[in-house]
Amino acid sequence: MNPFHPLTHQFPKLQALVSSIRKSLVSPQNPVLVLELLGKVLDQYPDIKTLKNVHSKVFNLSFHENPSLGIKLMRAYAARGEPGLARNVFDVIPERNVIFYNVMIRSYMNNHLYDDALLVFRDMVSGGFSPDHYTYPCVLKACSCSDNLRIGLQLHGAVFKVGLDLNLFVGNGLIALYGKCGCLPEARCVLDEMQSKDVVSWNSMVAGYAQNMQFDDALDICREMDGVRQKPDACTMASLLPAVTNTSSENVLYVEEMFMNLEKKSLVSWNVMISVYMKNSMPGKSVDLYLQMGKCEVEPDAITCASVLRACGDLSALLLGRRIHEYVERKKLCPNMLLENSLIDMYARCGCLEDAKRVFDRMKFRDVASWTSLISAYGMTGQGYNAVALFTEMQNSGQSPDSIAFVAILSACSHSGLLNEGKFYFKQMTDDYKITPIIEHFACLVDLLGRSGRVDEAYNIIKQMPMKPNERVWGALLSSCRVYSNMDIGILAADKLLQLAPEESGYYVLLSNIYAKAGRWTEVTAIRSLMKRRRIRKMPGISNVELNNQVHTFLAGDTYHPQSKEIYEELSVLVGKMKELGYVPKTDSALHDVEEEDKECHLAVHSEKLAIVFAILNTQESPIRITKNLRVCGDCHIAAKLISKIVQREIVIRDTNRFHHFKDGICSCGDYW
Repeated sequence: MNPFHPLTHQFPKLQALVSSIRKSLVSPQNPVLVLELLGKVLDQYPDIKTLKNVHSKVFNLSFHENPSLGIKLMRAYAARGEPGLARNVFDVIPERNVIFYNVMIRSYMNNHLYDDALLVFRDMVSGGFSPDHYTYPCVLKACSCSDNLRIGLQLHGAVFKVGLDLNLFVGNGLIALYGKCGCLPEARCVLDEMQSKDVVSWNSMVAGYAQNMQFDDALDICREMDGVRQKPDACTMASLLPAVTNTSSENVLYVEEMFMNLEKKSLVSWNVMISVYMKNSMPGKSVDLYLQMGKCEVEPDAITCASVLRACGDLSALLLGRRIHEYVERKKLCPNMLLENSLIDMYARCGCLEDAKRVFDRMKFRDVASWTSLISAYGMTGQGYNAVALFTEMQNSGQSPDSIAFVAILSACSHSGLLNEGKFYFKQMTDDYKITPIIEHFACLVDLLGRSGRVDEAYNIIKQMPMKPNERVWGALLSSCRVYSNMDIGILAADKLLQLAPEESGYYVLLSNIYAKAGRWTEVTAIRSLMKRRRIRKMPGISNVELNNQVHTFLAGDTYHPQSKEIYEELSVLVGKMKELGYVPKTDSALHDVEEEDKECHLAVHSEKLAIVFAILNTQESPIRITKNLRVCGDCHIAAKLISKIVQREIVIRDTNRFHHFKDGICSCGDYW
């Protein structure tokens, strides 16, 4: 607040101070008093206008040579984001000491001008001034933030010579520097040699490991903290954030326990825990924790919303996603590219393309991720031509597609059967943009060819790949073999997959499906026996549907839901109406060598059918949105088309491959999936 502003009447003490200054400046009978009063104003870090006013008074009254006022002016300018003005004060001080240099270095540091801070340090040393225990931590931080390991190593040698290497703050600075620059053994050595450590010491080491994606090592440091009775704090949680992806369930539980035991949970710690859940495939827990934040009256920020929106997308929790969008609008958190991209992703993954496009169109600035999210959304809903048009629009806008954008457009072409377009983009990527294809691009190309019935050509692509094919590549080939009943290549692909991922049940099921379609039940039985010997169980089909901000989960044959009785009764009625419309259960979707009637019973209780009926019983008019963890089987696809016609409701199912929009007995995929 400006002490000379007329609103100071609201603050009696400050008004009295300003009044005293004005009187003293008019008739400076007591220079010491004026000096004291000006110092008090500067201690409050007033606005720039007031600072300049005070600065001019200091200069006019010949107080510019006073060390105390000079330092206070520099600090006040720096606090207001004006290190250049602080430097002006620094430059006119005739007799500087180490304190002036420290303040100037910190002024640059706190305003992210790290190279300038290091230049002042160099001038300080060359001018004959000896850095002290305040100088070194600040300069080490400048090195850390600018990844300047070379000067950092020189500083380590200097502090060792003067005996400051054991200083707590210097040690913390060295740990942070080495960790940031990837020199983790050196950072650990500094930590081990420190005679006294505080929570910052440990957190710096945690951050070093996390920044270098060594999450297990970072958590080991947290456990060591427990061993020396140094309790992790909110900053410990924040330090873990860079490396929370794909860790073990044991580690997630440990971080969860750490979070629950925090005496004070900062917003950052909530964000870290939400991110840990989200990045370890626990979107339901992310959403639950977000809702708990509201009960604890913790206000989410843009980072919170971005993380939870992705969880909403995973769960197809559209209602909650819309609530978060409303919150974002109300709090004016946009423009924020990360948040807006998350909104596009959430709407796209919930099958709401119009909403995703609306967010995209309103963005002031877009990056390649913004375009890619929408292109991918069009692809997943089978709107390949729209994806192609948007990709062209991106190129015309001057935004160059990256490797991930080409994965999105190739996948979109694959899902829509756009063989020629897909081939064109693969060639454009390599020839025009000079992007070296990665394995994801080859997987898309194999999928594109395989879906188009060119199984032999897809297999030839695999044989010519410059890298070893992975599960996704062989999986795409095996899927096309199932569709086009190519037994020879299918068996070969399955053999490769069972070598690469012997524990993955889906590949056994695909091979079993190929045999089942051919009526070779002996081989189906042999595969089932192999799965038993290896103790491999087929992944259960799970379908989620949101109702009143709660996600309801159904398994195949589920009888645990409170409304199970009503669901099965209504499903029986619907099956009767479907048969009147000509429905015949697609029994080749049931991979069992049993009677046709038993197969029908097995198909009737697939999880997506139960979820659809639950939504019919509990909602009206609005589209029914289902998320499934497996590919929709042929029978459920037929059933969903017929049910959409019978109940006159739009049904949206997102499976592992794509979206299916069922309306009036027709699916958006055109039965091509």
